Amino acid sequence: MNKPKKVAILTAGGLAPCLNSAIGSLIERYTEIDPSIEIICYRGGYKGLLLGDSYAVTAEVRAKAGLLQRFGGSVIGNSRVKLTNIKDCVKRGLVKEGEDPQKVAADQLIKDGVDILHTIGGDDTNTAAADLAAFLAKNNYGLTVIGLPKTVDNDVFPIKQSLGAWTAAEQGARYFMNVVAENNSNPRMLIVHEVMGRNCGWLTAATAQEYRKLLDRAEWLPELGLSRESYEVHAVFVPEMAIDLEAEAARLRAVMDKVDCVNIFVSEGAGVEAIVAELQAKGQEVPRDAFGHIKLDAVNPGKWFGEQFAQMIGAEKTLVQKSGYFARAAAANVDDMRLIKSCADLAVECAFRRESGVMGHDEDNGNVLRAIEFPRIKGGKPFNIDTDWFTQTLAEIGQKKGGKVEVSH
Repeated sequence: MNKPKKVAILTAGGLAPCLNSAIGSLIERYTEIDPSIEIICYRGGYKGLLLGDSYAVTAEVRAKAGLLQRFGGSVIGNSRVKLTNIKDCVKRGLVKEGEDPQKVAADQLIKDGVDILHTIGGDDTNTAAADLAAFLAKNNYGLTVIGLPKTVDNDVFPIKQSLGAWTAAEQGARYFMNVVAENNSNPRMLIVHEVMGRNCGWLTAATAQEYRKLLDRAEWLPELGLSRESYEVHAVFVPEMAIDLEAEAARLRAVMDKVDCVNIFVSEGAGVEAIVAELQAKGQEVPRDAFGHIKLDAVNPGKWFGEQFAQMIGAEKTLVQKSGYFARAAAANVDDMRLIKSCADLAVECAFRRESGVMGHDEDNGNVLRAIEFPRIKGGKPFNIDTDWFTQTLAEIGQKKGGKVEVSH
């Protein structure tokens, strides 16, 4: 064992219901083992690292670190910064012209006396961490980078379950339980629930499953119009499954005629290629972020699906609601907290061994919880539409499963 002298923590990318819990769990575990180990938290993710902006974790902070379990978000702040995107870093004033952001970050870690860096983020964050770890090793900086996998999409190879995804599904279901009551605000109502998931439909499918569990536990009074049929999920659309718009429209029109409403769950990444092609054909530019990803708010898939189906099924009113920001900023639930704690404990153990990698249950190695090598970490893991519980969901709501679609990342 080689005890760390100083540890740094940063969170990056979008929010997920695990960030504060992971920060708190790491602080508590280091404090349990050896409170003399110094801890700092970089403010605003990689931005704070580049600028040397950090919080000191004092004895008072250590004593109250458990409070973080009660809150969503990241108290130390996030940012979307790609260290290998030099042009973007210069443009944002994070490095000077001619500087290499990776070297600036590495030098800042040395200046701060850090020998262990914990990164908490999704595939972009951990890809950046992998690049930084490789840079540190190549240039003999003697630092160890240890990642924790955060993403509500649950789409990181080869990790079985990403931190925060279970909570996001549960919270999205709670969100829609209120929204769905709008089905009786207007005759022939179409409600589109857009769920986060750029290239992966896991969260949409899991949210639909969690929502239907809420329906299973509810009592109904159909004699006065309170029927499960009007609260039911009538269709689930994910990027990995082909959609026959005309066939689905015919099926959903029959639902509308019978129930007087239709409720659709759709991934924000479903149908994006078709939408982008349509926008580009009109001469419209499609904006992208620092990582080259299409900005989905500009594409607005939920609105597109609503427009496609409204006329085809004879909807009088269409309501599009997005649960993403509600779900991703929640505090971690019990299941996620258990997973986060086990990953954080292993991360600290790895710090003492100077073992780099991303903590997770390795799908290529019997789902054992271990430090997964950075080069093996990548995003874009598709949701398996043949998963038993998803197949059962589609069968129960009367939706025919579409063919598999290859989703680009």
